[in-house]
Amino acid sequence: MERNVNGTLVIVPCGQRKIWDRHAEAGPTAARHAYTGAPFRVNREFAEKFGDRWVILSAKYGFISPDFVIPGPYEVTFKKKHTNPIPLSTLAEQVRDQSLGQFQRVIGLGGKDYVLVIRQAFAAWSVRPVFPFAGLALGKMMRATRKAIESGVPCPDEPPNNEMQRTRPAQATEPRR
Repeated sequence: MERNVNGTLVIVPCGQRKIWDRHAEAGPTAARHAYTGAPFRVNREFAEKFGDRWVILSAKYGFISPDFVIPGPYEVTFKKKHTNPIPLSTLAEQVRDQSLGQFQRVIGLGGKDYVLVIRQAFAAWSVRPVFPFAGLALGKMMRATRKAIESGVPCPDEPPNNEMQRTRPAQATEPRR
């Protein structure tokens, strides 16, 4: 398959805080508005600024568009397997079915659980997702994301501090065939 040679896909992790936490009566809500926590909001801003397309990675629904309607509250996380997160095989199918592997650049946001899941979901594709803020504590990750938005540089060549340089995970290697 040919890739969209000019495109950037940004993958935003969903969030623990949801609209129903404060407004139980909210009913079905578009994903872009369903997640209400500060980390999601800053990541959404990054995605809207730098992505030709962006999707949300939900532990319940997988890769969803910002307009995907979430019917109501749920508590599923990749961190706790007993919550039954979406299987990796389904995520890999979604990458194929939604043509997510055809972008020239894939930027993944979020912590180590999301890095691992995104890498595995894209393993069969030649594009290797990058994670410019991986390895940072949440507060530092949010500050680095805001700095990228303000500077207009989504993936700075130089890490913003030495700690990021030490903790940033290595790039994914080619999948085994």
